[in-house]
Amino acid sequence: MRQYLLRRLLLFFPTLAVASMAIFVIMRLLPGDVALLILGGSDASGDLATQQLDAYRQALGLNDPYPLQYIHWIWSLVDGSFGGASLFDRESVGAIIGRRLPVTLQLAGYAVIMSALVSVPLGVIAAMSRDRWPDYLVRVMTIAGNAVPNFWVALLVLLALSLYFSWSPPVFYKNLWDDPATHLQKVIWPTLILAWGFSANVTRVTRASMLEVLRQDYVRTAQAKGLTTAVVVSRHALRNALMPVITLSGLQLAGLLGGTVILETIFSLPGLGQGIVLAASTRDYPVIQGLVMLLVFIMLSLNLIVDSLYAFIDPRISYR
Repeated sequence: MRQYLLRRLLLFFPTLAVASMAIFVIMRLLPGDVALLILGGSDASGDLATQQLDAYRQALGLNDPYPLQYIHWIWSLVDGSFGGASLFDRESVGAIIGRRLPVTLQLAGYAVIMSALVSVPLGVIAAMSRDRWPDYLVRVMTIAGNAVPNFWVALLVLLALSLYFSWSPPVFYKNLWDDPATHLQKVIWPTLILAWGFSANVTRVTRASMLEVLRQDYVRTAQAKGLTTAVVVSRHALRNALMPVITLSGLQLAGLLGGTVILETIFSLPGLGQGIVLAASTRDYPVIQGLVMLLVFIMLSLNLIVDSLYAFIDPRISYR
């Protein structure tokens, strides 16, 4: 197992480096001039305007060669400044991350907890009630969760709440420990929408895995001994059925973080997703690069953790 984890760690950093290059190149390929946007967005005309733009680009470091800009950015990630500072208000990217990251982690954490409490039990119930009405009901819910985009559901939810209940989420975000009621009103709907999409795949995989395990000989043997269904499921079937569920959950967590980008913007949640959207609208290179790199780092770390958990769940697995 140690050799396997070592190989995974050796792949972790090159993958992170390739992702950083892709992010840097994509940002430079986008059309527009960030210096022109900062100075008011008007077209530069005349020698004086051109000199002002050139001076401002030089001050922002935009006139440096791209390899040099990339090296400066990578070094800023290493030395703890997390990519420098915003080109607009000069707020450090580290401060932006410290302010926005807890919001995104809270939203994702709420969705994961809610999904874990619902998806695995529903998958087990559907497998134990195969081809009966509970199974059909669960399958319809999961198919809908996979088919419907979360941003479309979010817009429908806001429209329905406004039209039929004359209610809308609070305008300002409050921390849980400062104002629990306002906080829950702000996050409850994006949490439910994210949890629905996240749990749909997990429920289906749990159902399929449970059906496969329930056909195994050792499960039939346990049933023949007279063990109750609850004991057979909890002690013998469920643990072995969790392997593909854990694999999918690790991959789904990456998609869950990606889903927060749109929902945070729709529900005005001051998280990383909203920060990326706002920075993209103004071509704020350091902020976009820093926030996206943080999301990439989290996603790669989650995949590494999921791979490491396999041996603890099923000791029969060997890493060679």
